[in-house]
Amino acid sequence: MTQAKIGIIGGSGLYKMEALTDVEEVQVETPFGPPSDRIILGTLEGLQVAFLARHGRDHKLIPSELPYRANIYALKSLGVEYIISASAVGSLKAEVKPLDMVVPDQFIDRTKGRISTFFGQGIVAHIGFGHPVCNRLAGVLADAIADLNFPDVTLHRGGTYVCMEGPAFSTQAESNLYRSWGGTVIGMTNLPEAKLAREAEIAYATLALVTDYDCWHPDHDHVTVETVIEYLKRNAVNAQKVIRETVKRLSQNLPESDAHSALKYAILTPLDKVPPERMKELELLLKKYI
Repeated sequence: MTQAKIGIIGGSGLYKMEALTDVEEVQVETPFGPPSDRIILGTLEGLQVAFLARHGRDHKLIPSELPYRANIYALKSLGVEYIISASAVGSLKAEVKPLDMVVPDQFIDRTKGRISTFFGQGIVAHIGFGHPVCNRLAGVLADAIADLNFPDVTLHRGGTYVCMEGPAFSTQAESNLYRSWGGTVIGMTNLPEAKLAREAEIAYATLALVTDYDCWHPDHDHVTVETVIEYLKRNAVNAQKVIRETVKRLSQNLPESDAHSALKYAILTPLDKVPPERMKELELLLKKYI
């Protein structure tokens, strides 16, 4: 099967990459079930990439239903070492306006009961997650946005992505609470991805595309689906340009990442004591440590 070092996860509004050539669709089976959709392999700026529509290309999965483990495992099985994750978000700050782009460097978890680890059931691992984003990959992504110089887009380097459960948007009380915590944007998907990518030793960065002010804003007191869809479409066009430029830069220099050795000191269970069925499930992640 074709291998790809770059993985692209497309969020709401970004269901395909128009610039891909030599396209091949593959259905990847994983120990954690099927991923959200078939993965599209192709060439972008001279590099093999793997594209996955997070919610399915027909947008049929709510955030709580996403097969996060299967998605990350499938990309890992295709050789992915870097993930660019595009995500529609709401703004928690007045200066972060619709159509802006944020490359966050921190997360706050407000999800409930999502499985966001490959470990457990006979094998224990505790990854370091103080810095949940690969700063080098995020830097390449942010530089690409800056150099594209979109007329209606402001780039925000760094910031905190609050990951909520959904699928309903926030109440005003919740929105104001997240603002008091220093949140920059709010979304529903990227934190489980970031944790699993780290466990899979994949460098991960988020391209957060602002669709609206969350409901805290006095002039935007509620979020409507119509508003979100309008900005989703405009963001998707810009996101394609950003991802293409980022991949072009990565084709010239793939950065080293601490994420690529995240499990080196994280596994506490002696591997010869791990149940055989778990070793089989996690062989893809553990094989270099066996």
